[in-house]
Amino acid sequence: MTGPIVIEEYDPFWPQQFEMLRARIAPIGGPLVTVIEHVGSTAVPGLAAKPIIDIDILLRSSADLPGAIERLHSLGYLHQGDLGIPGREAFRAPADDFPHHLYVCLPEYPEFARHIAFRDYLRAHPEDRKAYARLKHDLEKKFRLDRGAYTEAKGEFVTSILGRAKRSGTF
Repeated sequence: MTGPIVIEEYDPFWPQQFEMLRARIAPIGGPLVTVIEHVGSTAVPGLAAKPIIDIDILLRSSADLPGAIERLHSLGYLHQGDLGIPGREAFRAPADDFPHHLYVCLPEYPEFARHIAFRDYLRAHPEDRKAYARLKHDLEKKFRLDRGAYTEAKGEFVTSILGRAKRSGTF
């Protein structure tokens, strides 16, 4: 995604949008897919976010990647490769779709579990969710035109939440 970073207050339409996207993707994934998950900030009720749905598809086997690429291509997704992140393949969504990031994760990709743990921890801990929203709004002002710096500046908070999730036994 290009353009300035814009953080919006939570929109209850985001989970519905994910479900519509998942319903379109799931049938073509068939036996290749273990699960399709709504991850990222739009997956956390009450959390401010960039209005872009993040979707992780976990494959059953790494050998299924070529088939998944072909099947997603049939829906208009453009395979972009791993973009420097081994174990996760990125896809550009069709231009007329609701803004979303689609990633196909290989079974050994450790970040998939981190995405779920982070999402689930924030869903269950409203004070941390509020703190993350404040941080995101502050960083939006500071790094409005620098997505890399915005993402990097969130790193310490994300790491601390994952540590809490691990200590609580949810990760």
